[in-house]
Amino acid sequence: MGESASTPQQPQTPPPPPEFDEPWRTMLWKCKFLLEEKLRNFKLCGSDVKFVRILVVGEVGAGKSSFINAVNNVFQEQITSGALVVGRSGTSCTKTYKTHHIMGKDGSCLPFVFSDVMGLDSADGQGVHVQDIITALKGFLEEGYKFNPVTPASQKDYNKNPKTSDKPFCLVNVIAASTVSLMEQKLIEKMNLIRGVAIEYNLPQVIIMTKVDEVCPLVKQDLRKVYTSKKIKEKMQECSNLLGIPLSNIFPVKNYHEEVDTKDEVDVLILKALDQIVNLANDALEDQNPSEKSE
Repeated sequence: MGESASTPQQPQTPPPPPEFDEPWRTMLWKCKFLLEEKLRNFKLCGSDVKFVRILVVGEVGAGKSSFINAVNNVFQEQITSGALVVGRSGTSCTKTYKTHHIMGKDGSCLPFVFSDVMGLDSADGQGVHVQDIITALKGFLEEGYKFNPVTPASQKDYNKNPKTSDKPFCLVNVIAASTVSLMEQKLIEKMNLIRGVAIEYNLPQVIIMTKVDEVCPLVKQDLRKVYTSKKIKEKMQECSNLLGIPLSNIFPVKNYHEEVDTKDEVDVLILKALDQIVNLANDALEDQNPSEKSE
């Protein structure tokens, strides 16, 4: 009995390469000092305003407080923890509406500040109440207001006469690359509701996409591959699709979480994002042409 003819195996198509041949966004990795000095010496368009306020929102655990700390790390040249970050409990550590100032070399405050809020949650009655973020967007939320996930701020909690410096001039949405595909519809609806109010008030919007090292082995090994990684661009496009924010206003970053010293490549991504945020906020401030004095 003869041997049966074997079926010839089809040659397997190799998987597509995980990265582009060239970076799709230019990043000057050796320009940390220049970016840092540019921001340290930034001059606001309004001489009567000491700083522009940047409102940072995001899902619980996305890394919004870590991003604020990362900005502070750059300018302090050490790991800091001014904004408490989520631990293993999975609940937001931000309980009150708080302004975070970034200190310069001479001890003075740099001309931009961050407002941190409780994290968003897909479930009603958990996380920050959307109405509180809308109140903050309008500049009416009082500093130190204690968030209540069930009941939003009432008139007695309002800053009745907000100055220009009390009003945010840029909305920063923090989204984790590792969970963007898993975001529940209810959470997306909340973020889009906030986005709609920001559009109504002509506020520029940016997405900070955190945890890029957790979704791409290439980037985990070498952060400088962030703009050659196809996975990272795919995740950025997901963020863009969710909130309708163009890729030009989306910035992938890695926050500090286990390091004890700062790293140049981490700082450059943070600084590049911050440079765009501050410029957008300053443009929005100029468009408003404020006439009121701020303290």
